[in-house]
Parts: sequence; structure tokens; C-alpha cells
Amino acid sequence: MSANAEKAYEAMKAEIGKEPKVGEWFEVTQERINEFADATLDHQFIHVDPERAARTPFGGPIAHGFLTLSLLVHLSTSIPSDLPKLDGLLMGVNYGLNKVRFINPVPAGARIRASAEVSDVSLKGNAIDQIRTMTVEIEGQDKPALIAEWIGRSVFA
Repeated sequence: MSANAEKAYEAMKAEIGKEPKVGEWFEVTQERINEFADATLDHQFIHVDPERAARTPFGGPIAHGFLTLSLLVHLSTSIPSDLPKLDGLLMGVNYGLNKVRFINPVPAGARIRASAEVSDVSLKGNAIDQIRTMTVEIEGQDKPALIAEWIGRSVFA
């Protein structure tokens, strides 16, 4: 293991259990929902047909759960970090998810934001896996849109 990985590991471990940090609001427009439907070939009417979706219990179109999940990448960029500069960082990759739950649908036009709480960090040679519990909230609603355990891997020289 490199000295850079060891130092980064200690800094990342210190983040476990700290209060979740919250990012900025982001609007999920009908246009974005339609573009996601085109990209994934998922044109179910509850996403892309406002008139038909209005007659459902949702009362209008909703974002795909996987659209909300995929927006974690963007939403996470505005979440502040207390980590110092990590020397020798070669790359960071999306390693996967342990658990994802779609709790509350995101209506078209709603604003969402993510919060992150570090729940685990593990050293794997010159790589570090960091698990963050990500919660996406919907402005004005009590129940979050989703909660996911997201694994990021950082590789060090």
C-alpha cells in the first residue's frame, strides 16, 4: 500500500459518523424526464404523458426512479467536503451500490437535493472504498425520494 493511500484512508475514516452534508437544489424538469425516457427507452406514460399521468394517484408525471438515482453524480458535486487535498489520487470511480430504495416519487418540476453521510471506509491495497449513505429529498415533502448506499473507489499512486 502506498503512503498516499494510507494517509487518505485515515482522513476518510475520520468522516465516519459525522453529520450528513447537504448539497444544492436541482429542478427535475419534464424535459429532462423525457430525455431520460429516450435514452433508456422507458416511455411509460406515468413519466412522459402529462395528461394520462394526471389521472393516476401521482396526479401528474413523475421522474423515473433510475433518473433520480443517476442524478446522484450531479447532486453529489455540490455537497461540501471537509477532506483535505488527497495527494497521489490517480482516479475515482463509481464502484457500485449496496442498497437502493425508491421511497417517494419525484414529480415533474420538483426540486431535489442530496445529502451524504460516510458510513464505512475500507482500504484495498492502493485503493479506498468509501460507502456513503445518500439521501435525496424532495423540496416541501417529508419523505425522501430515495436512499442509497453508494460505493466510491479512490485509487492512489
